[in-house]
Amino acid sequence: MSDCLFCKIVAGDAPSSKLYEDDEVCVILDRFPKNEGECLVITKNHYENIFDLEPSLGKKIFDISKKTAEKLKAELPIDGINLLQNNGECAGQMIKHFHMHIIPRKAGDSVAFIGERLDPSESEFESIKEKLKLS
Repeated sequence: MSDCLFCKIVAGDAPSSKLYEDDEVCVILDRFPKNEGECLVITKNHYENIFDLEPSLGKKIFDISKKTAEKLKAELPIDGINLLQNNGECAGQMIKHFHMHIIPRKAGDSVAFIGERLDPSESEFESIKEKLKLS
């Protein structure tokens, strides 16, 4: 995808700060982080979102995300980590190329995930539970 920023990064046609790379993924330092040290795990092949992703690649992305989180925890003064992966514009996906955010967190930081939580009735909760059961 010639107009995709992450495809350009993977091809070496756009600048990045790569921290890790293999034949399927790379990890870069986010140029516009929510907190210092935020990293992105990017697929080397273009997948728009999680719905296009092969399950085996999803496992690998999670494994690399864990290793990256462990490195962040070892090297930076942080209190926690958010793993964030957005799918679709309404969910906050800005670049239509699958990527996982690894956001270092500190107690009292200003990172916010906006929105109120729902409080469904028991019948509403049970109804959605039945619809979403995995087989």
